[in-house]
Amino acid sequence: MTNTNHRNRRRNTRRGVSAAAILATACILAGGLWAQNADKKEPLAPSGPAPKRDLSGVWMLRSPADMRGFTGATFTKDEPELTELGKQKYAEAKNSNGGKFTLDTTNDPVLTHCAPPGTPRVYFHPYPFEFVNAGKEWLQIFEYDHTIRRMYDDGRPVPTDPDLSWMGTSVGHWDGDTTFVVETVGLNTRTWIDRLGHQHSTDLKVTERFRRVDEGHLLIDFKMEDPKFLAKPWTSTFHYELRPKWELGEISCSGDYLDFSKFEK
Repeated sequence: MTNTNHRNRRRNTRRGVSAAAILATACILAGGLWAQNADKKEPLAPSGPAPKRDLSGVWMLRSPADMRGFTGATFTKDEPELTELGKQKYAEAKNSNGGKFTLDTTNDPVLTHCAPPGTPRVYFHPYPFEFVNAGKEWLQIFEYDHTIRRMYDDGRPVPTDPDLSWMGTSVGHWDGDTTFVVETVGLNTRTWIDRLGHQHSTDLKVTERFRRVDEGHLLIDFKMEDPKFLAKPWTSTFHYELRPKWELGEISCSGDYLDFSKFEK
């Protein structure tokens, strides 16, 4: 298949605007992009019964009314309750969402170093992800920057002394036939929890409950726990829809929107 035909096929499949344009806007301006860029011609997601113990497919965030205004940057309309250390580190963040800091002045690690967004911040990039069943694990493949998470589903325990990494170590189990519960630990401290700059320690634990409501709708319940930075668990729910005809494309952080000449030294 020629490059031209491939581009046309992806254009017809996704019916989206320029990938580089969306990503540049998403990473420099404040949120709400999922709702704003939703294609009104996109057919409704399937509404049949949820398959048993199956998350397979390409999923795209959709923002209902109760989520509008914050899903582009953070998890909840209200600030989370922070410890004194959490407040101190949050005050040091120079996020680019409110317009006060630009690409030249922000200290957002994703923007200044093209760092992996980490878990759970990866959900704030306005692109789909795909679940692939790999037998004893589920692969969560994000269109943004080729990011991949492995969610082990082989009965192993959550590690008590995990190696530190950008996306952490994720261990899951099924709660019934339609809810997959995933616990993630071992997250390094070079990531923010969200785009506003809430930070965390290596004690951060992220619990996600992937609840398949029916064939075409998925809810993700988040619970973030970090006794060093969060005074109490931080919770939220995101709503996703299945896109059976979509295929993931290629979005590269360094190749699509960042001009490192402005801040490299």
